[in-house]
Amino acid sequence: MKLYSTKNHNLSVDFETAVFNSLPADKGLYMPTFLPLLDTEVIANWDKKSLQEIAFDLAYALLKDDITAEELKAIVDEAANFEAPLVPLDKDVFVLELFHGPSLAFKDFGGRFMSRIMSHFLKKEHKEIRILVATSGDTGGAVALGFLNVPGIKVTILYPKGKVSLIQELQLTTNGNNIEALEVDGTFDDCQALVKQAFLDKDLNEKYNLTSANSINISRLIPQMFYYANSYARLKNQFKDVTFVTPSGNFGNIAAGMIAHKMGLPVKQFIAATNSNDIVPQYLTTGVYTARPSVQTLANAMDVGDPSNFVRILDLYGNDKVELEREFSSIAFDDSQIKQAIVKVYQEKGYIMCPHTATAYLAIEAEKAAGNQTAENAYVMLSTAHPCKFPDVFEELNIAYEIPSSVDELYHKERQQKPMTKHFEDFKTYLLGEG
Repeated sequence: MKLYSTKNHNLSVDFETAVFNSLPADKGLYMPTFLPLLDTEVIANWDKKSLQEIAFDLAYALLKDDITAEELKAIVDEAANFEAPLVPLDKDVFVLELFHGPSLAFKDFGGRFMSRIMSHFLKKEHKEIRILVATSGDTGGAVALGFLNVPGIKVTILYPKGKVSLIQELQLTTNGNNIEALEVDGTFDDCQALVKQAFLDKDLNEKYNLTSANSINISRLIPQMFYYANSYARLKNQFKDVTFVTPSGNFGNIAAGMIAHKMGLPVKQFIAATNSNDIVPQYLTTGVYTARPSVQTLANAMDVGDPSNFVRILDLYGNDKVELEREFSSIAFDDSQIKQAIVKVYQEKGYIMCPHTATAYLAIEAEKAAGNQTAENAYVMLSTAHPCKFPDVFEELNIAYEIPSSVDELYHKERQQKPMTKHFEDFKTYLLGEG
């Protein structure tokens, strides 16, 4: 697979280069120069295949020139070795549960796939790398568990002080070995800015082979296509159309689904549900994209004031807002609405949604209230994290949930985070001072 920069379509690098560079020098994002169309017969037979088999079809279509079929199948089978079940919430509404992996969040798909892709290339090149990753909550845990004890890789995770839940923080800070966590006195946007500046710093790049595990890295998006395709396969014999509703912060998750759509995955509509960080809904309303500092909400992994991956979505549609809006919309909800949705669904359906999932539910309610649903359309709302990651929310709402055994174990581990300011010179000095 060859890739270009969203700021320079004449650029061409191979997949391995894009994986380890993460960002082009011009500060754009890598995108495939060509998206292969999936054979319609292959898609037609997906209802007879497992998640892992569907995942291989997608991955091989993109990476067959970079990794052998045998090696890629082993990577896919190991990375996606847990299920993503569809749970019916209503006759036409389904919850896609993406929290059955090790870190209890959807980002396990990306973290595990990326770590194995990097390990594959590192074994051939005999080199070591340093991963820098900013997290607003769930990315860090997925990356930490995905890369823990992977030879040749050291991971530095930056997270905003006081703006992640206790369980999210424990998943970031209790690993040790090749995983370190920096507690940044700032917001997620400050963490992300530090990472981006580091990639472009000459001194740091002379000392380290730097790369990222955020959704800015193209290898994170590929495995996120898997569960969109698998969901379609489970529903295609019941419904003519499928609409995916995705809780969106940095917009990598929904970008992955839209890339799969461009490869032939039949999807009627994509809806990005956001919290009060409503930069994209505002853009669709006004036509003006205005980044701003993120605000803290209950759905903390979505607290992003300048979503990096939205440029990928725009690029997919030739930066044509009119064309984009034929298949994409976005709507925002505040904390009070999120709480009300969690309580309503629990009382009426007995189902517990995390705050992120609640934004997706609210978006579906808004669509139906506007009269946009049909009997032939299924709504799939992506449930991106286990409720246990938000103990304060559910304590306030007086809703009890089952705590996974892996979470109980975290409380007995020692935290090892290090404090960091939001100033790049301090971050740079820290990195350069390490051996």
